Amino acid sequence: MHKSPHPHRGRRSRGRRRAEDGTWRVKPPLTPLIEPALLLALRDGTAHGYDLADQIADYLGLKRIDHGNLYRGLRRLEEEGIVTSQWNDGDLGRSKRTYALTDTGESLLETWAEALQFTQERLSALLDSYERKS
Repeated sequence: MHKSPHPHRGRRSRGRRRAEDGTWRVKPPLTPLIEPALLLALRDGTAHGYDLADQIADYLGLKRIDHGNLYRGLRRLEEEGIVTSQWNDGDLGRSKRTYALTDTGESLLETWAEALQFTQERLSALLDSYERKS
């Protein structure tokens, strides 16, 4: 069996790649932040999916988020009792599903806020160390 001199060639790390000019391109993962952003958006009251997508994108500084992933996430959160939904009559006779945060969801949002605060502190410590060594 022939072993490649580049054992990791072909495998890519999520969030980083080397550009053709040899420089690194790094994109921190934002997908895990969609859930707390969604819960935060619902804390202000009920909303339908498209409004939630816009709010989440705004919170995270993105142009847009994938609606399919959003709706799958909402379904999962509803199954777990974190959000509720109901159909409401919308414009032009079309029904829209609106979502609301439950007490369980509010509790989860608090836990997310604590975890994100801890992560922010760790990131600040890392960046402080980087700046001291630069």
